[in-house]
Amino acid sequence: MSESLLLPPLPHAPEVLIECPRFSFVKRRADGSVDFVSPVPCPYNYGSIPGLMSGDGDPLDAVVLGARLSRGQCVRVEVVAVLGFVDSGLPDPKVICAAQPMSGLERAGLEAFFRVYAFFKRGLHLVRGHSTDTRFTGWLPVPRAAEATARPAP
Repeated sequence: MSESLLLPPLPHAPEVLIECPRFSFVKRRADGSVDFVSPVPCPYNYGSIPGLMSGDGDPLDAVVLGARLSRGQCVRVEVVAVLGFVDSGLPDPKVICAAQPMSGLERAGLEAFFRVYAFFKRGLHLVRGHSTDTRFTGWLPVPRAAEATARPAP
């Protein structure tokens, strides 16, 4: 089954809960517990979209481009792209959110980051005895939710 078919419809600007602020070394699980400590800081604000689930059973991951945000902060930011990712054999797409369209440099940076992230995450899975099928799979179409439109009263 295609990864894009597993994505729930996305609102234009979902609320994102920041779990790993930009430049943080600590990657947390959905429950707030520490998943791992990275030897290098994350170049992005990383979090999830509460109420939307990913193929791995966790809340849908989201990356918020821009200035550093605080852990626990909720922001409403426009979806600009969806990056395909498989983690330990399960679909784990990343919703990319930003206040403005992505530049080519930002797009290339995200691809490079998630390719490197997959390499190190495969090693972590190997050590933990999990499936090592972890990889960046490319860019996915953005599945949009039907937005409610206000209609004037007759």
